[in-house]
Amino acid sequence: QLQAFGGGLVQAGGSLRLSCAASGRSFRTYAMGWFRQAPGKEREFVAAISWSVSMTYYADSVKDRFTISRDNARNTVSLQMSSLKPEDTAVYYCAVVKGPGATMKSGNYDYWGQGTQVTVSS
Repeated sequence: QLQAFGGGLVQAGGSLRLSCAASGRSFRTYAMGWFRQAPGKEREFVAAISWSVSMTYYADSVKDRFTISRDNARNTVSLQMSSLKPEDTAVYYCAVVKGPGATMKSGNYDYWGQGTQVTVSS
């Protein structure tokens, strides 16, 4: 089970930190990622990190503004978001791949959290 939290309302230019806690089993050997879905739009990739933390991937739209990290000892993955823009408004989901390599393809993810709302006001 994955539980995402940390969303909220923030002004443009502000920062938020999302976290996702895994329970029920260890995901330390699995890659993890974040996706988001805005109203009326399809779910899109945001960031991913391999199990060893050696590889990270970012969507072009968030590169240099968002940072993904993980704590394998605590079974958590985080997304530090800065310089937020109104177009970052969406429900953010964490997800896990049953494999070590990070991927940007949502279809490759096996477990999904329930999502946390991020709203950026202009």
